[in-house]
Amino acid sequence: MSLLNLIEKDQATGRVAEIYENMINTMGFIPNAFKIYSPSIHVMENQVGNLGYFMRHKTIGGKLLAFIRLLVSEKEQCAYCVGVNSGILLQYGVLPEMIAEIQLDPSKAPLEEKELAMLLFVLKVVKNSNSTEQGDVDKLRSLGWNDSEILEATYHATNAVASDMLFNAFKIVSDR
Repeated sequence: MSLLNLIEKDQATGRVAEIYENMINTMGFIPNAFKIYSPSIHVMENQVGNLGYFMRHKTIGGKLLAFIRLLVSEKEQCAYCVGVNSGILLQYGVLPEMIAEIQLDPSKAPLEEKELAMLLFVLKVVKNSNSTEQGDVDKLRSLGWNDSEILEATYHATNAVASDMLFNAFKIVSDR
């Protein structure tokens, strides 16, 4: 049970009801990860917009994004997000024992070199944002990433930190 009063489907009106209906049509249910934002339509619309944008991203794949969220959430000790993103990675064929190994050593993530470099960069940012250097960005560029993609992947990781903090602070519960 959340510390906030969340709007459930049967209580939703207006824009919240529209967003919930779209989620049901898209995902089959309304994740608690979105109900947590229901007290503020502004925050909820931003989160839904971000989700839609990244779900359809042309160059930053879903597997990379799930690894970003998993490993950021592991660092932030957000059980909800670790569980959700582990489940997503299972759909990509990443077995539970592999996930445990990758949580200990992210460099073992089964990603192409380009994606692995991005993963390690954004984890570096999340661990210590003052630690980045021009060489880090130059390496990503040399692998074919452009500045927009570098910014967007980093934005995704730092937003995951913020979401983890909100989920932990307001005691979001598993969707099961």
